Amino acid sequence: MGPRLFSTLIGTLVPVATLLLVALLSCPAPADAASKKASPATAAKKAPPKGTGNPFDILKGYWSGGGTVTPNKGNAENVSCHVTYNVAGPSVSQTMRCAGTDYKFNTSSKLNYSGGKISGSWSETTYDASGSVSGTAAGNTVHAIISGDKFSGRMSINVSGSSHTINIVQLDPKSGAYRQAASVSLHR
Repeated sequence: MGPRLFSTLIGTLVPVATLLLVALLSCPAPADAASKKASPATAAKKAPPKGTGNPFDILKGYWSGGGTVTPNKGNAENVSCHVTYNVAGPSVSQTMRCAGTDYKFNTSSKLNYSGGKISGSWSETTYDASGSVSGTAAGNTVHAIISGDKFSGRMSINVSGSSHTINIVQLDPKSGAYRQAASVSLHR
């Protein structure tokens, strides 16, 4: 891979990696289990840890999964991720390691939840990026705005049982338009 292609990939994948990190930290608790239509055996198998109303409670522990990341200039690429969440009251700290064919990233974040709102900070060590996150968490959905020293974007997160899906759009600073950047699913 030539230096120009590598720097183009880095410039487009770092923001997406960062958005994924923050998205993973922002997942709310799932909807009331009584409203789910699953057999008792399936429910027992997929039941998340019991929560206290804090959207971070559902995240405790280790998650893995993957999906696609689409660079600004290029084809969609597969990514595999491993994530660990440590929850303490209304706060969560997270470490995330993801790898694709030609890149990897390592991120950490700290978020707080209060009155339906999320806020916090993140950092990525491989590409030396950092920033903040703000948004809302209600029911089984999160909507957040991510800002940092190297990108801007929006994300939505939907939680279902013992998995969650993250969809991210990235802002093109030149045109002011958003484009699909990533879609990832994680499971316990």
